[in-house]
Formats: sequence, structure tokens, C-alpha cells
Amino acid sequence: MSDFLLELACEEIPARMQAKAAEQLAARFADGLKGRVSTDKIEVFATPRRLALIATGLPDHGAAVSEERRGPRADAPAQALEGFLRSTGMTRDQLEERETPKGVFLYANLRSEGRPTAELLAELIPQIIRDFDWPKSMRWGPASVVSSSPRWVRPLTGIIALLGDHVVPFEIAGITSGRSTRGHRFMSHGSIEIAHPRFYAAELRDAHVILDPAERRDIILTRARKLATDAGLTLIEDDGLATENAGLTEWPVPLLGKFDPAFLDVPPEVIQLTMRTNQKYFAAQDANGKLAPVFIAVANIEANDGGAAIAAGNARVLSARLSDAKFFWDGDVAKVKAEGLEAFTPKLADIVFHEKLGTVADKVERVAKLARYLAAFIPGCDADQAEHAARLCKADLTTGTVGEFPEVQGLAGGYLARAAGLPNAVADAIRDHYKPVGQGDDVPTAPVSVAVALADKLDTVVQFFDVDEMPSGSRDPFALRRAVLGIISLIIDNGLRLELAKVFVAALHGKGRKSDRWPDNLELLTFFGERLKVQQRAKGVRHDLIDAVYATGAADLVRLLARVHALQAFLATPDGANLLAGAKRAANILRIEEAKDGAKTGDVDAELLVEPAESALAAALATTLPVVEKSLADEDFAKAMQALSALRAPVDAFFDAVIVNAPDPALRINRLNLLNQLRNSVQAVADFSKIEG
Repeated sequence: MSDFLLELACEEIPARMQAKAAEQLAARFADGLKGRVSTDKIEVFATPRRLALIATGLPDHGAAVSEERRGPRADAPAQALEGFLRSTGMTRDQLEERETPKGVFLYANLRSEGRPTAELLAELIPQIIRDFDWPKSMRWGPASVVSSSPRWVRPLTGIIALLGDHVVPFEIAGITSGRSTRGHRFMSHGSIEIAHPRFYAAELRDAHVILDPAERRDIILTRARKLATDAGLTLIEDDGLATENAGLTEWPVPLLGKFDPAFLDVPPEVIQLTMRTNQKYFAAQDANGKLAPVFIAVANIEANDGGAAIAAGNARVLSARLSDAKFFWDGDVAKVKAEGLEAFTPKLADIVFHEKLGTVADKVERVAKLARYLAAFIPGCDADQAEHAARLCKADLTTGTVGEFPEVQGLAGGYLARAAGLPNAVADAIRDHYKPVGQGDDVPTAPVSVAVALADKLDTVVQFFDVDEMPSGSRDPFALRRAVLGIISLIIDNGLRLELAKVFVAALHGKGRKSDRWPDNLELLTFFGERLKVQQRAKGVRHDLIDAVYATGAADLVRLLARVHALQAFLATPDGANLLAGAKRAANILRIEEAKDGAKTGDVDAELLVEPAESALAAALATTLPVVEKSLADEDFAKAMQALSALRAPVDAFFDAVIVNAPDPALRINRLNLLNQLRNSVQAVADFSKIEG
């Protein structure tokens, strides 16, 4: 058994592409070996300058392959037979005749002996390189003029292909496979000869290359934390940034630098954005949780001066970036203090929100009216503040700061609102009106913030649906699915009692282009229901129960979920499970019989209740239904379920003792009416036909 090493060395691979490239290399290699060569384990590694794969436990020869191939019918023309014989390399007497339902056919049993593994690999690796799928790729060198030449993310510079201590020979893109590689670009000189795959990682480490990106990431975080701690600070953790820096370095060396504290007048989010996005630096905070005037850069070299010159150079670059940010910020603050945040709103009329929905100024007008409407449903919400915040929530889109740093929209507006002396509730609402942006994001709870955030998202969703710009399949250009999840989180987390259909009408302000579909727009209600199932799945709530309760017309999400939770608990009991079975049986009988002679809406005639079991069920329904209806009205869903549980025994007894389709037509109709009462009783709680099980 042998180990195999493949290294594909090249110019710098973008950090964002490395992980998926390593996964793809492993998958293509495993697929290429499938059914031919076994392997104990496949490991893949990525650095900025190489993709590497190590496979252990490969046999010297591949497995023999057997294949059965069906040919033409035994009585087929000679031409068809000759073609099949050519494709299989067999003679007529080597074929097997076999009887099938479609006649007698010829079969060829093909067997190829196992080939040397080195020979298979010499074919496989060039094919992997040719077929490799990069988000962006290029041709290079003299061969690049030919469209059939291989493409790679950056020019390939070398290939190692070692099976045990032997080179697997092949050539591609003018590069011949071998055993030579290079270490770190600056801290290693000359080529390195790899004697065997098991020495590869150690040889590279000696040449200042850490092969495993997970190890590089851990080194970055561990040393960055220590640098911050040694300075009396705490690192602001950023796993994504650590992963990105691991993809930018082969020998990561975190270094601490400082910047002018005067830049701390700029909002901390802007500073961190500049540091992270442009420079890939970490930030740190002091004991009070405030941003400290330091940064932690990750170098790709151990400098003789301990990194002082590198840190100083990075500080100069960061200072230039922060100077730009401070220039824009100071200009925005000066304007706000002189003219108020309203000074930025006129230019919103020049920004198109959507060609069918007008400008951002038009959207702001709609959101302001909707925020005032919603304030009445949010305890403690000041309607004037909600409308005021809504009218200013998009003002920062025309500021210099957001123009330079679009990612801080909302945040910048919140800071500027405070600089303008606006109430904290208004400033917070402006800051948070985009929240929650996604799963796991903070959900606003301050009343005014909730009103504005909800109004902004509702306007977006309802207006886009009104102009037929709905998501379809994977296409969701306006992020409406995310917006609906945000609406659901705002409603549920804040316990808001809103009827969705009424809110949709309010969001249109009576000017819907599809007024014939409002307020009962089933498309939009269905869309909310689907998103609700997605949102609740992670919390262990059954999707079929949401469907079942939603089907009753429940559009108050807080009430709906309370009912779903009570129903889920009830169905987990023996009474619940049995009643579900009985209710479904009743619904199935009614569906079949109503298809014959129409819906059953008549009253139950007590004179026709001739069987004790049907009399008992009628009595139980007469007692239960009023209790269920009152409990639902009182939102005592546990009591409603408890009342339903009383139906279990009489339902079971009814189906055991009573023939629904009695020979007497009057008895049959009366019993169907009784089952209809049962169906109505359970459907007051949920549509049991939508419940699985």
C-alpha cells in the first residue's frame, strides 16, 4: 500500500476560493478513483500558493472491473451486431443470449484487469486539472492562444505527483510532474525535494509554510488575543476575518499597531469597517467596551525587527483611510448641527427605489404613514416619534459617510440623529430600522424602533407583491424572503397582536394596484406562512401544524403560534393521537360521500340517533363545541385541547359500533351530519386534514 501526494502550485489563490477549491479537489479525486482504486483517507490543504492532496493506503494495482452490457436482439441485422462487437471487442460466440420480456437479447460480459495505480493517476490528475471549476480562471503562457489549453485560477507553476517515493509522470500546460516544490516566498530559498508524501507537511513547515488552514487560523486568533491582552485590551472576535487572513498567509504573524485617538470621533462601526474590509485588520476594545486606538494586522513574514516596520507601515495606510472617513464624517456632523438631519432628505427624491414604486422619498412617505398606523398596536409607542423617525430613517443615504461606506447606512443615521439632538428613541429607531437583517441578528424591542423597522419591511414586501415582483424559485432579487422573516421575528419577539390581512391593506394606503385581491391576498398570506414554517423549524415546531392552524384563517402570528404549541402538545398524548385518527376518518368518509350527494350542512335529528354510540357522540359534541369556542376566544388553548380530548372515547365508540352508510337513507344522512359536526368541532382549532400521521 502506498500514499499519494498531489501539489498544484500556482500564483496567489484568492482567499475566498481556497476552501471550496480544496473540497472540489477531494471530491474529483475520490470520484476518479471510485470503483477502481481504494484509499483509506483523503486529506486536502490550501494555502495562497498551492492546493495539496494526500491520499493514504492506495494499492499498487486497481481492482478488476466487471461490466455487463446489453446489445441488440439476437435476430437483429448483421450491421447492428457488428457495431456492438466492435464496441465490446468481442466475437459473436463470446456473447450470451438471454430471454427477456421483450425477446431474446445479446449480452456481453466485459472484464478488465486492474491497471497499475500510477498509470490510473497519470490519467486522472491531468483530467482533474482540465475539468476544475473556478469562479474565475485564466489561461497563461504561450499555450494561452489555444482555446483548448487548461485554465486555472492563476498560472500553475509546478506539480508534485508522488505515489510512495516514485513520481507519477505526466505533463500538462507545459509543466511536468515531479517532486520539487518551494517554501515561503520570502523566508525560504530554492526548491525542496519531497522524498515521500509522509514528509511533505514537515518539509514545508521547515520552509515556513503551514499547510493546514485551520492551524493558521488558530495561530492568528491565539496570537491576536494575546497581543490584545498584553496591551490591556480585549480582541473583538471575528471568525470570518481570521479565516480570510489564514487564506492570505502561509506563515501568519499577527502584529499590534496604533492609530491616532483623534480618529475615535468617527463612529466605531466606520473605523472597524475600514479596518476589516480594506485592510483585513482586527480591532480591540478597552475594559468599558469602547473601541481602542489599536489594530492587529496579520503579516506573512517574521521580520528581523519584530515587525515594527511592518506595523508602522500598516498604521500609515490605516491613517490615510481613516482620514478619509473622518473628512466625510466631520462634514456630515457639521451639516446636521447647522441644518438638522432633515437637510439630507431632499436628495432622496433623486434616488430611485424601484421603477414601479417611485423614489426613496416616496417610500419614506409610505413608511412614515405606516409607522404611525402600527404605533397603535405597539404598547408604549409614541406615534409622533415613530412617524418622525420614519421620515428620517433614510436620510443618511445622501450623506458623505454612507456614500463612502454603504455598509453603515442606518448606523450613521442613528449617530447623526444624536448629533442633531433628536430624542434617543428616534435616534435608536433610525439606527435599527434595517434590523433584523438575517437569522441570528438582534431584533429591536424598543417600541419606536419596532414600529419603524416593521413599517419599512412591510412596505417593501407588500409593495413589491402589489407590482408582481414576487420571489420565484431561487430568484429573490429584492430579498423579500429575508424581509418577511424579519417581519415575523419583530411580531413574535415583541408579542404584537396584528391581523396580517389588515396590515397589508394599511401598507397599501388604499392605493393598491390590485385592489381586487386585497385584503385577502392569498399569495402574500401563503408566502408569510411558508416563511413562518422556515423560521419555526429551528425551534422544533412542526410545519404541518402551522399549516393546519394557518388554514383556519389565523393571521395573528402570536395567537397562531400559541395555538400551534398547544396543539403539538395535545397530539403527543394518546387522546390527541387517537382523536386525530378519528377526525381524519370522519373527514375521509365525508369527502367520499359529499362527492356523491353534496355537502352535509344539516342539523342532527335526535329522533334518528338510534344507536347508543351515536347518541353519546352527539351529546359529547353538544357539550364540547361551546367549550372549545369559548376557550379559543379567551385564548386558553390548553383548555380548548383538554375539551377536545373528551371526544376521544365517544369517537372511538362511534366508529366501533355504528355503520355510517346505513341502508336507511335518513339514518345515513343523519350520521353524516353528525360526522360533519365532529369535523367542525376540530376545525375550530385546526384543519386536521393537513396534519401528518
